Amino acid sequence: MTRVVLATHNQGKVAELRSILAETAPGVELVAYDGPEPVEDGTTFAANALIKARAAAAHTGLAALADDSGISVDALDGAPGIHSARYAGTRDDDDNIDLLLRSLEGVDDRSARFTCAAALVVPGPDGGPASEHVEHGEWHGVVLERRTGTGGHGYDPVFRGDGDDRSSAELSPAEKNARSHRSRAFRAIAPLVAELAG
Repeated sequence: MTRVVLATHNQGKVAELRSILAETAPGVELVAYDGPEPVEDGTTFAANALIKARAAAAHTGLAALADDSGISVDALDGAPGIHSARYAGTRDDDDNIDLLLRSLEGVDDRSARFTCAAALVVPGPDGGPASEHVEHGEWHGVVLERRTGTGGHGYDPVFRGDGDDRSSAELSPAEKNARSHRSRAFRAIAPLVAELAG
């Protein structure tokens, strides 16, 4: 098995990505990242994903996968966007959801989209990156007026994808993996990950 480090400390995300890549990149073992978290000061999802993947690759010497994702709401001019995880200033999912729902009180247009940028960084012999690649995925839908469901993580309880009659938090892991922004981004990058295993 070829080891690839997954540059996140979010255990919900680790489980989700292991499930996605088990199908699409057999022969690759995803290992959890235990190093320091870099400062995510990029201005786009792609920039932040690359910052995390570069840091994990440099720290471990392994090829590294990372993602940056968030929810962008049309009525809020795309907010919270790249600030989704820190929207309320506490990095707490419930606090973030509470602030989002307050921000949308009385708003009719609740259209939104989840965006994910997935980055793969392969280290070179000098410790710097030998190659870098980014893929994107989007999942369009609406922000609900209240929480529904207990699955998933992040904003899942208040997001319903287009064509669904349940929130993202009410979908099974398999159903979510068939629809989600993260799944789309990582399925797009999976062939490159699979190449690492020969």
